[in-house]
Amino acid sequence: MSNSMVSAKSPSKGLAKRKKTIVLLSMLAPGAIWLVLLRYLPMFGIVIAFQKFTIYTKAPTLLNNIIHSKWVGFKNFEFLFATSDSWNMIRNTVGYNALWIVLGTVIAVAFAIMLSLITKKFVAKTYQTLMFFPYFLSWVVASYFLMAFLDPTYGLISHLQKQAGMEVTQWYFINKPWPIILTIAYLWKNIGYSTVLYLAAITGIDSSQYEAASIDGASKWQQIRYITIPHLKPMIIILFIMSVGRIINSDFGLFYQVPKNSGPLFPTTQVMDTYVYRAFMATNNPGMSTAASLLQNVVGFFCVLTANSIVRKIDEESSLF
Repeated sequence: MSNSMVSAKSPSKGLAKRKKTIVLLSMLAPGAIWLVLLRYLPMFGIVIAFQKFTIYTKAPTLLNNIIHSKWVGFKNFEFLFATSDSWNMIRNTVGYNALWIVLGTVIAVAFAIMLSLITKKFVAKTYQTLMFFPYFLSWVVASYFLMAFLDPTYGLISHLQKQAGMEVTQWYFINKPWPIILTIAYLWKNIGYSTVLYLAAITGIDSSQYEAASIDGASKWQQIRYITIPHLKPMIIILFIMSVGRIINSDFGLFYQVPKNSGPLFPTTQVMDTYVYRAFMATNNPGMSTAASLLQNVVGFFCVLTANSIVRKIDEESSLF
């Protein structure tokens, strides 16, 4: 009797399990299709980095163009290091990213902790929304916000300088202030996103730990130091490792749109992405831009491995893999 009941129930259980699997796979399918179409299939185009890409006029499809293009080896990579701007470009790319990784982490964690300490939810949500809003703006819009202050003819700062009888500063022709301007612009636009991530991690901390610490006489600073920051440590490390992987990538919109593509500012604003774009517009050679992108991803991959290895030696539980 019991065996017959088990055999009767088992098909229904198997059917329910299959239905659940199909539902989960259907939820996964859009993301998987997107990943295959936009991330894996385009990897075939990596071969262009080693070719002098030409259009095959008889049948100008992408496959025919790749097949009939001449192989040039690593020649497409040479333009990244052959000019006098190479060192300046690499220095700016790595320098800005290293600075912003440190500042972005410290400021985002500080803002997240401060927001978590606000007792009134309406005020906290208002601050959170105002900080997160710039993240959704394009750099084109942000560049015009900045131009409203820096424009030598109609800008607010220029107007104040004129009213004070001072000489108007030609901001788009002077290199010295732009590292500070670009840093402020980057933090203004991106710090809200990082703050929300850390704030979400803080809200997941068990409130009983703070209550116990408060009963034991711990101050707010001691609670932050011994409870909040240790709980944020894994997320800080993971985001740090991922950021290191993009250390030779740069935000094209920030470095191209915000300085308004001003030639005199190239020593300060020229980074790898803008350099590749300008080289492509001048030479119309997709092989060089593909080579630059491939180099960025390969270097980023090894940077992630290196950073993760260092973290694993220091604290194995906090490593990414």
